[in-house]
Amino acid sequence: MNEFLPSYLNVENINRSKDGVEYHPLIPFLPQNGRVLFLGSFPPPRKRWCQDFYYPNYGNDHWRIEGLVFYGDKNHFVDEANKTFKLQKIIEFLNEKGIGFFDTSYAIRRLNDNASDKFLEVVEATDIRQLIDAMPQLKSIVTTGEKATQTICEHLNIEQVPKLGTFVKIPNLLNENQEPICLYRLPSSSRAYPLSLEKKADAYRKMFETFGLI
Repeated sequence: MNEFLPSYLNVENINRSKDGVEYHPLIPFLPQNGRVLFLGSFPPPRKRWCQDFYYPNYGNDHWRIEGLVFYGDKNHFVDEANKTFKLQKIIEFLNEKGIGFFDTSYAIRRLNDNASDKFLEVVEATDIRQLIDAMPQLKSIVTTGEKATQTICEHLNIEQVPKLGTFVKIPNLLNENQEPICLYRLPSSSRAYPLSLEKKADAYRKMFETFGLI
């Protein structure tokens, strides 16, 4: 990573992760102009990382999807020569568009040594209200997988779980007199999810269009 880029590692959490419990290793990325907040489940094990930021696994297609959606080029954010992503370009893009990132789980246990959601045990759910409070222009929370959707619905007592590619409106958690926030569910960007990159990009594009980012 470029030495002049800020570090998004939460070193305190990394140091206190022990006895099988992992605390979230990244600082929430929450632009002040943020209108969309992506919430996954939890980052993969560090040995799978190629960058100190969200979707750090080079084999995960999230940044290829965003490149395809916004620039028509799946490799727009990809550094193929070094098998990593162009982090500085990603950060500038996210700040410009107002796209935030964190996860629905703040602390977990891995029941198997991999990144599969089905082997994650949630020890402590994320306080979603704090994330919303930091993004006053937030229009939509976007989950990217069944585990993340399940966790946020349980944490916020949301009875109507959105179907894939759709959203439900939930009351504003900070001010009931303000407009509801949308909970939008998208397909996972993991290659283990059986859908082509192009079809995933179509689903993501529809979401970004819905909230005026395209």
